[in-house]
Amino acid sequence: GVAEELERSAARARARGGQAAAAAFLERAVALTPDPARRAQRALAAAHGKNLAGAPERALELLATARAGPLDELDQARAELLHGQITFAATHGRDAPRLLLSAARRLEPLDATLARATYLDAMSAAVAAGREARGADLHEVATAFLAADWRNSPTGLPRPCALLLDGLALLATSGYEAGVPVLRQGLAAFRDEPIPEEDALRWLWLACRTARALFDDASWDELSDRQVQVARRTGALSLLPTALTERFSMQLFAGNLASATSLVGEATAVTEAIGSRVTPYGAVSLATWRGHEAEARALVDASREDVVRRGEGLWLISADWTMAVLLMGLCRYEEALAAAEGAARHAEGLELWTWVWPEVVEAASRSGRTDRAVEASARFAAFARASGSGWALGVSARCRALLAGPEDAEALYRESVERLSRGRIQVALARTRLVYGEWLRREGRRTDAREQLRAAHRTFVDIGMEAFAERTRQELTATGASARRRVVATLDELTAQEAQIARLAGERLTNPEIGTQLFLSPRTVEWHLRKVFTKLGVSSRRELVAALARASA
Repeated sequence: GVAEELERSAARARARGGQAAAAAFLERAVALTPDPARRAQRALAAAHGKNLAGAPERALELLATARAGPLDELDQARAELLHGQITFAATHGRDAPRLLLSAARRLEPLDATLARATYLDAMSAAVAAGREARGADLHEVATAFLAADWRNSPTGLPRPCALLLDGLALLATSGYEAGVPVLRQGLAAFRDEPIPEEDALRWLWLACRTARALFDDASWDELSDRQVQVARRTGALSLLPTALTERFSMQLFAGNLASATSLVGEATAVTEAIGSRVTPYGAVSLATWRGHEAEARALVDASREDVVRRGEGLWLISADWTMAVLLMGLCRYEEALAAAEGAARHAEGLELWTWVWPEVVEAASRSGRTDRAVEASARFAAFARASGSGWALGVSARCRALLAGPEDAEALYRESVERLSRGRIQVALARTRLVYGEWLRREGRRTDAREQLRAAHRTFVDIGMEAFAERTRQELTATGASARRRVVATLDELTAQEAQIARLAGERLTNPEIGTQLFLSPRTVEWHLRKVFTKLGVSSRRELVAALARASA
């Protein structure tokens, strides 16, 4: 009877976003259940709760309890699915795709809807594992899904999720021309159609990755924001660091440096609180973004051994890609080309194929290796046509302009500026203005070059891309103009955590609410706020809001 009441308490806790409390109630219910079959079922539910609450080790222990008890065939398959989900949440590594694919095949004759959902889970895991996937990469998972007999089986999945599953399978097996139109429908459905919260938790990450891969900045912005809100509201701590990191990337590329930096701090706090082993991307991205080579390489080197052990292939490719971007800002084009081509050799998954090739084009063209840029530009152009997004088409126009003769280059640069000006991705626009300005200077059109270079310089400084800002400043100097050497500093010398607390206080959150979000006690939050007030010269939250607005301006 107590166990039954604990189950009801768990449901109430989940409804209030208390996922950790719900998992604790369910775990206690297991201990109070004498019937072996009922105990095994409750252990399965408790393991699921512990996984969402960010306690994978305890989740695996409860899963072992469930498997030791009598489970019917369907629950045994559910246990296999949960094993794959826990492995994916804890590692994002090479073993999760194989485990999830095995569970999907086992579920096919038992529950067609759950089997489809599990294939989508397996695709998520395959995207994260990338080249490191052991026994089930994205192509293998997609092939298995398409080979299954789904006749007379209703999809069961919400329409957005079904479209995402079908589109990814087509993309992996038949290419972008076949998969992209279906994926675009799926992203539109994710934005416009309601889906159950459990499904949102499960697949918004993959939807965000798909939006990023298709250069769909509107969907990436909306869905990454929703993913963070859902993870916070439900208390899904195992998913929150990934959601925060995805939102960080969107904010960074949109030029919102203060918000992006704050999100990195929150992701780090959550990761440390739950003891997650998944490597955070944010700190590495910020270091490369700012052109801090020594710091970036140290962070990459510190994480690489663990990443290789877990088999998180997406991180390995991303590290090479971000290093290529850093080296481009430092004007070390041959090294940037080597890094970009190293990433491109393995970038055949969902997104990095599309992100790597523009770096190959620019690095190759700037280092005098245009022959190595032609294929990359052509492949990206084919993708951009399939995507149809202004962001992709704008970047493609820039790539083609870098390789074009004088009679065609300017029209392509102008096309790139026009398309990118209509979107959210300020970084892409600034990089087009930079290379356009460099081309104009080489053509002897210094006045026109200054217009583009000054606009690029302002953006790079504002969003903290110090290496690119310095590269642009040097180019401006070559035109005969002057630009101050500027280095982005933290807001009035606030630490990262102080800036984060200041932002949340400025959003009218109370000290307990801030502490809950950042895993700090209200007293610690109050102590940090006193330091913030002192540094900013304010004495109230109302004055803090005004000070933050002035600093941002």
